[in-house]
Amino acid sequence: MKKEIKDKASKIKLLLLDVDGVMTDGSIILDNNGNELKRFHVRDGHGIRMLQKVGITVGIITGRKSKVVEVRAKELGIKEVHQKIFKKSAVYEKLLKKYKCKDENVAFMGDDIVDQELLKRAGLSAAPCDAEEVAKKFADMVTKRGGGRGAVREFTDLILKATGLWKQVSEETFG
Repeated sequence: MKKEIKDKASKIKLLLLDVDGVMTDGSIILDNNGNELKRFHVRDGHGIRMLQKVGITVGIITGRKSKVVEVRAKELGIKEVHQKIFKKSAVYEKLLKKYKCKDENVAFMGDDIVDQELLKRAGLSAAPCDAEEVAKKFADMVTKRGGGRGAVREFTDLILKATGLWKQVSEETFG
């Protein structure tokens, strides 16, 4: 891990995630009744739970609104779920105040042009390897794994290792 990335990651108290293309592969599946389906990676979810276990808050800021996102967030214990947000920086500002954070304490992962402002602003930013080039351009790191295929887990593991909390969470049993 590069020293600059490790230094940035060691200050993280809040992780914010986009959904489509980050927590999922970006596909939207609609059935004949108009129900929306998304596929989430179980290891991404485990990475989120590990961060929460050591006191790092995780939140979602996404431009789309979907019931399945609410369901997944509830499963993972994510209380900060902000959907149908077109100006993500407004929610970001509110969360900074609520959790008494500075930019340097926030990690953000996004995958497209609508995420570029937060990718530039967050203390540590990441984009999945299959993100749009504009997102990768502004990210501190580009994951080896794609969105919905372990990219979030790669990012959460990096944060846990940089903060020195990896050993603690890797030895615990989660229920």
